[in-house]
Amino acid sequence: MSHEFKRFDYLVFIGRFQPFHIAHREVIDIALAQAEQVILVLGSAQDERSIKNPFSVTERQQMILSSFDEVTRQRIQFVPIVDLYNDEKWVKAVKKGVAEITQDNQNVGLIGHFKDDSSYYLALFPEWKLLELENLKNQLSATPLRVKYYQGEIDQDHLSTEVQEFLIEFQNSEWYPLLQDAFQQQDDSPVILPDDSV
Repeated sequence: MSHEFKRFDYLVFIGRFQPFHIAHREVIDIALAQAEQVILVLGSAQDERSIKNPFSVTERQQMILSSFDEVTRQRIQFVPIVDLYNDEKWVKAVKKGVAEITQDNQNVGLIGHFKDDSSYYLALFPEWKLLELENLKNQLSATPLRVKYYQGEIDQDHLSTEVQEFLIEFQNSEWYPLLQDAFQQQDDSPVILPDDSV
C-alpha cells in the first residue's frame, strides 16, 4: 500500500477488455495514481465466446495482471458482470459486486471518458464521484485489434508484450480457428466447440 495521499480509496473502471490494450493500461495507471485500489468491472462475463467477446473472464484477468508487477497486482480487483440487457438490473449487479469489495467505504469513484454513445453508462452511478478523462493520447478501440487478430496479425503497437504473448498462445487453442471462421462469416452468435473436443 502506498503511503502517499490518494483522492480515492477505490476507483471503478468498467470495460470488456477484449483484448486488454495500451489505452486500458493508461486508464489503470491514472487510476492507480489516484486511488489505493482499482476495481475492474469485467463486462460480458458469460461463459459463451463470440467474435465480439472471444476471451473468458479468467483469460482477461490473466492478460491484465500479467501487464503489471506483483506489488501493483495486489491493488487490482475484479468484478465480473454478465450482459443483462437491462440498465437497471445491470447497474444493480455492478453496485452489488463493487460493494462486496468496498464494504461500507464511501470514498469510491468511477473513472472513464465519454468516448461515444456507448459511454452513457458513466452517468448511471451518480453516487460515485466521476473522474472523467479527456483526450487520452492512446484513445483506441479494441474492435480493430480483434479484426487484425482474426486475420492472423497481432498488433504490436497497441498491445503489451505480455498480452501479445497471451494472444500468440491463444492462436494454438481449439477456440481460435472457430473464432476465425465465425469472423469470416460475420456470425456473432456463440462459438461452440465440437462435442468430441469437450
